[in-house]
Amino acid sequence: MVKLSVNLNKIATLRNARGGNIPNLLQVAIDVQNFGAQGITIHPRPDERHITYKDVYDIKSIIRTELNIEGRPIDKFMKLVLDVLPHQVTLVPDSEHVLTSNSGWNTILYQDLLTEKINKLKEHGIRTSIFLDPNPRLVPYAANTGADRIELFTGKFSVEYANKRFDCINPYIITAKEAMNHHLLVNAGHDLNLENISFLIEKIPNIVEVSIGHSLIVDSLYMGLENSIQTYLKKIQNAYKI
Repeated sequence: MVKLSVNLNKIATLRNARGGNIPNLLQVAIDVQNFGAQGITIHPRPDERHITYKDVYDIKSIIRTELNIEGRPIDKFMKLVLDVLPHQVTLVPDSEHVLTSNSGWNTILYQDLLTEKINKLKEHGIRTSIFLDPNPRLVPYAANTGADRIELFTGKFSVEYANKRFDCINPYIITAKEAMNHHLLVNAGHDLNLENISFLIEKIPNIVEVSIGHSLIVDSLYMGLENSIQTYLKKIQNAYKI
């Protein structure tokens, strides 16, 4: 069954908008786990505009499921994750000023960099994942870095799902199959929601983890956080019954 990891960046953004500690990020992290999510994802950026580096140290202490930390492997980020030792680090090629993640790694161009960073992470027993566009040509190079997984960047799929779902899913299916051929597990994330999550998992049953933040938090404004998480979990379960 696909695991649901809830990205808490939007909770931190809301807190930071007014200063103080409302909403309480740590309490939300505890609640998310109590409500059934199998993991927590956080993505600290250098400008700390949502998740701060202090948040990362604080959140680690209350994790009883799994902690996935995303980010570009600059020196500051690497020091952070090697201090915290999360269960998984997902390497994302964000430039400093992007609003949100918008592409995966060119694993051909950055193979040496990724190999160096992944070796350091694996020396400390950290599972590693590479954020990747749905391009099967990039998969062998991802495997050569020593990574354990890829995370399929589902931004394009989410944009095109309403009108071109059967066309836009094909590159993802092919890339996921190529990952299996190279002994890589497959995660997925970015703009997944209640409308498209079941279809994605139905078509790519070897996905092992999805990371969902923005849509789930928006849904919780109407549905409540517990009900929102439970609804996503049901959508994931229903994908196996289609």
